[in-house]
Amino acid sequence: MGFLGKIFTWWDGATIGTMLWSSRNGEHVGTDAQGNKYYRSKAKSGQRERRWVIYNGANDASRVPSEWHGWLHHSYDELPESHLAPPKIWETDYTPNATGTNARYLPAGALERGGKRAAATGDYEAWTPDA
Repeated sequence: MGFLGKIFTWWDGATIGTMLWSSRNGEHVGTDAQGNKYYRSKAKSGQRERRWVIYNGANDASRVPSEWHGWLHHSYDELPESHLAPPKIWETDYTPNATGTNARYLPAGALERGGKRAAATGDYEAWTPDA
């Protein structure tokens, strides 16, 4: 998309205006593993600090890791690196939200998979009102 894309689009990263505003009014505090950049407002007396993220790619809130989500929402004041627990062996890498894409989850009875469900097992009894 290039330069013109940065001027006119907001859904694939930051616009020129957002980048200029962030460079003048914000302080870059960190970058996560996906390349998202995190900023906070420069210190002003009597005002609550503002925090924001500029996504590396599509603007999708599910791409913010939990430790940065807590920082963005003022759950703690220190940067997330001080709150990170050692990774567990069962933790997996991030996978994007696939809703609305061809990689979405389709259960066995979905129309897109032919609409064929497994036969009922007989353990369901329909409710009928006593008339």
